[in-house]
Amino acid sequence: MVLGAIVSIFLVDRTGRRVLLLEGGIQMFISHVVIAIILGWKLKDQSNDLDKGMGILVVVIICSFVGSFGWSWGPLCWLVASEIFPLEARSAGQSVTVCINMLFTFVIAQAFLSMLCHFRFGIFLFFAAWCLIMTVFVYFLLPETKGVPIEEMSDVVWRQHWFWKRYMDDSEDEPKEKGYA
Repeated sequence: MVLGAIVSIFLVDRTGRRVLLLEGGIQMFISHVVIAIILGWKLKDQSNDLDKGMGILVVVIICSFVGSFGWSWGPLCWLVASEIFPLEARSAGQSVTVCINMLFTFVIAQAFLSMLCHFRFGIFLFFAAWCLIMTVFVYFLLPETKGVPIEEMSDVVWRQHWFWKRYMDDSEDEPKEKGYA
């Protein structure tokens, strides 16, 4: 995870946020699906153990997942959230982002064991579906913010995005009459 964060630090301004988020999301999705297939296959043969080769494969795939999370969604969710809000609302926006992130982390931590008991290997498919949704969201709705100064984020990124521009207030661009601020 730490190595992934270091990779992210060096690559984020060269490749961009979207590239790392998309690549990480795809790799996390594949990792979840492969683990679900292995565990689902193992649960059907009614034995209580996983042979050594399959056990090593599961550990390697989980390490792949952790690494991909470490260089993509782990650190970049904080970076992107700190960049996308306008200067006037940045502290409030970041506070809400942290609050929601912590809330969902708590909910997942509380529900995980119960979900694992009920879904069994299907829990990995559940999280794979969420990785797919996150990746599709980034592909269609998250503009690249690489190289854009924070002060120009609204004008350069959001006002020009095919979807988000309809939610931008254009009143800032209109000239103000004398005597009115």
